[in-house]
Amino acid sequence: MANLLGVALFALAILISVSLHEAGHMLTAKAFGMKVTRYFVGFGPTLWSFRRGETEYGVKGIPLGGFCKIVGMTPQDDDVDPADEPRAMWRYPVWKRTIVMSAGSITHFALALIATWMAAVTLGLPNPDFPRTDAQVRQEPAVISVEECVTPDTARACAPGDPASPAGQAQLRDGDRITSLNGTPINKYGDLLTGLRALKPGQTAQIGYVRDGQPGTTSAVLGQTQRPPLDDPKGAVGPVAALGIGLTYSTPPRLTYGPGEAFGATADFTKELAVGTVQSLQRLPQKVPALWTAITGGERDVDTPISVVGASRLGGEAFANKAWLVFVTLFIGLNFFIGVFNLLPLLPLDGGHIAIIWFERVRSWLYARIGRADPGRVDYLKLMPFTYAMILIGGAFTLLTITADVVNPITLFPR
Repeated sequence: MANLLGVALFALAILISVSLHEAGHMLTAKAFGMKVTRYFVGFGPTLWSFRRGETEYGVKGIPLGGFCKIVGMTPQDDDVDPADEPRAMWRYPVWKRTIVMSAGSITHFALALIATWMAAVTLGLPNPDFPRTDAQVRQEPAVISVEECVTPDTARACAPGDPASPAGQAQLRDGDRITSLNGTPINKYGDLLTGLRALKPGQTAQIGYVRDGQPGTTSAVLGQTQRPPLDDPKGAVGPVAALGIGLTYSTPPRLTYGPGEAFGATADFTKELAVGTVQSLQRLPQKVPALWTAITGGERDVDTPISVVGASRLGGEAFANKAWLVFVTLFIGLNFFIGVFNLLPLLPLDGGHIAIIWFERVRSWLYARIGRADPGRVDYLKLMPFTYAMILIGGAFTLLTITADVVNPITLFPR
């Protein structure tokens, strides 16, 4: 039940974001004097609406987005009343049209920034110094946490019948720093992992440690579990010796900030998010085969794109597991991605309209410099085949991601 509630809440958050995107277009257009005739949340049949001034506001039956109608977005619009011709959008200066068309993405960026700042002062943001890769983890000091048991197969929760942790039987405790293994000095966690892999299940290990500043020694009969090779985390698993320990990190996984400090942390987090978003966009084409593999029965790569359906499912999981930072981070990341994606210079995206606006301006400037007549506005009708092609590609990609999210979804909290 909590999962379904989380899915609904995250889907509602997305719908509100998209509605505010369209409100950004509407409010900036109205501020410049352009005529906006309709602003609706959703698509399909109208459920409810009212008119205020020259604009009709309402809600439609399919809550999958929203739209606003600005009169005369292009010179080819054939539904402009002659009385409204002076207020047609295409007649306004380049800078005003650019602001109107970019207002949707700016709204998404604003939502992401506000949510990031609020997270920074309440839930905390990911610590940039926290180890993220296997190589970084192995450089950590060998300060351990003691597990309850050693599972005989792959990593899972302890179950009745699992052998007790050798570390626990050897009286090791959370926070102990391992300093030696069978006489070999241990300087970092990677040394401990390598040393344990050199031993065999059932072998007795002599362990040196420091607890509360005091050195000590103990011995443990190693158990057995299944793990992939250290140098190939995706390789085939095999039996290895196990002490039954984890790593206690030297830095917290996230940090909270004061209201003033949160602005700098928000900027740093946003910078990382921007880089990650651009890299994700660059990898989109090469991820299509991985999506198809996931649909046809293969393993779902966690780095494959997700749809709104997949994002909502992950939001539901985060809500059900009370992982509030994950929930908020998903919202932040999705808004930032939509904002960037929508600015790509491709029709029918807003970025495509902005690109045409500036193409017209630059072309007019160049023609004036060489003494030729201004060629005028771009004929959008001639671009319709390209626009339809982009819609078809985008629709197919969306269908692919939705299908993958339904038949083989990514999960953050496996059961």
